[in-house]
Formats: sequence, C-alpha cells, structure tokens
Amino acid sequence: MVEKRKDEGKQDFPEREEKEETRQEQEEELQEVPEEERTRREQGKGDYRELRERYLRLQAEFDNYRKRAFKEKNEFVKFANEGLIIELLGILDNFERGIQYAEKKKDFDLLHQGVDMISKQLHALLETKGLKKITARGEKFDPYKHEPVEIVEDDSVVDEIVVEELQPGYLFSGRIIRPARVKIAKPPKKEEKGIRVEREAEDEYENLKNSETDEKKTTDDGSK
Repeated sequence: MVEKRKDEGKQDFPEREEKEETRQEQEEELQEVPEEERTRREQGKGDYRELRERYLRLQAEFDNYRKRAFKEKNEFVKFANEGLIIELLGILDNFERGIQYAEKKKDFDLLHQGVDMISKQLHALLETKGLKKITARGEKFDPYKHEPVEIVEDDSVVDEIVVEELQPGYLFSGRIIRPARVKIAKPPKKEEKGIRVEREAEDEYENLKNSETDEKKTTDDGSK
C-alpha cells in the first residue's frame, strides 16, 4: 500500500524530477570545469551585462537627441524669416507714414515720391538677401529666364530678341524663382521673307508705274 503511494507521488511530480536531474547535471559540469575557465565565463557574463546597459543607455540618449533635433529644426523653419520680417517692418512703417502725410497735405506728387522711395528701399533690402532682377529687354531670348507671352516677326532682327518686358523675373541666390514674362521679336521664315520682298518690289513697281502715268497725263494736259 505504501509502495503504491510512493509510485503515485512519482507520477504526480515528473517535472520536478527532471528539473532536479538537470540541476545535478549542471553542478557536475561546473565541477568538471576548471576554476580559471569558470572565472573567465563569469567575467564574460559581467562584460555582456555592462555592454548591454551601455547600449540601452546610448539608445535612450540617441532617441532624446533625435527628438530635440526635430524640435529645433521645426523651430528654425518656423522663425527662419524672422530677421527679414523685422527689416521689412521698417519699410512698412515708412510706407504708412508716407500715406498719412500725403493724405494730410493732399499732395499726389508727394505721395508718388514717397512710394518711389519705398520701392527703392524694398529692392535694396531684397538684393542684400540674394534677390536679383533678371535682365530682359534687349536680351537674346532665353527659355529658362524668359517666358514668352507674345511673339512678333521683325525683319530687323536676326535672332529671337526680347523687345518688351511685361512682368519682371527674379533670381534668388543664383536660382531662377520666377522667369520674366516678355514679348519677343523673331526674324520671319525664309519663304515668308522672300514673298514679302517680292510683294514690296511689286508694290514699288506699281507705284513707279502709276507715278509715270500721272506725269505723262499731266504733260499731255499741259500740251493741250
């Protein structure tokens, strides 16, 4: 009866027996490992824990740095134009004072002078920031700098030339930010030019012939 209960106890705790056997095997293995090797293993475990802690600490520091850099970048973008805005405020103050003074004096010429002065101030400020006006009138047509709005034919030109600037274009730090809108003149096609010359010659011949006819008629009338 007692033996049966012992057998039942063994059947109820098979996992405990397996763990006990595993522990005994590990202890036997440790006893077989030399003291120097065990020390080296323990030191390796300590080094691993230290490296892991250092890695986790560096990762946390990097995450904090990334968040801080992202915040600083957003702040920089948000207030990047703060200096320019402050300088523009001075020109805006002059503009408002000019309007008030011109209204008080009822002087249109004075208002015109004030607006012209403010325009020069604004252009001068923007030039210091890297803005430059694109040269257009009289220049050879450049598809990168000039946007053609109107094209006319002209016998006096040998290439496509800008004859009128309809809207100024600008460069910013050497980069085109807006092309100039222009009117350009180009030489007519050879066929059209030949036809035009022929027509002009015919017209001249007709005018000359009519002139001779009129002179002859006048002479005949005088003889009569």
